[in-house]
Amino acid sequence: MLKPTESELEILQLLWKNGPSSVREINDELNKTKEVGYTTTLKIMQIMHGKELLTRTEKGRYHIYTAAISQEKTQGQLLDRFVDATFGGEAMKMVMQTLGNHKASKEELEAIKKLIENLENN
Repeated sequence: MLKPTESELEILQLLWKNGPSSVREINDELNKTKEVGYTTTLKIMQIMHGKELLTRTEKGRYHIYTAAISQEKTQGQLLDRFVDATFGGEAMKMVMQTLGNHKASKEELEAIKKLIENLENN
């Protein structure tokens, strides 16, 4: 099971959103919300490449990085870990807590109903 760190997840989210990117492009995006040095971003992305979280190709004198893992698979694994660690593996507890702490809109409730119907029919 992959275990990306918080910093690695930030980079993965940018790659999932923007597609293949250079270290400079990722660093510029990260700096929109917090100050991160270029060499820090470079080092994290090199480590991620070593962990096979990213692939890398050369484009001139630049390396272009691409997420090597899917967003859906990663989110699923992280959610499973979270539910296990926080709710003792009981997804229903998490859903009830979430709905109890968040005023769901009519659209969200309709989407939840459709999800339940799909789950029941499959």
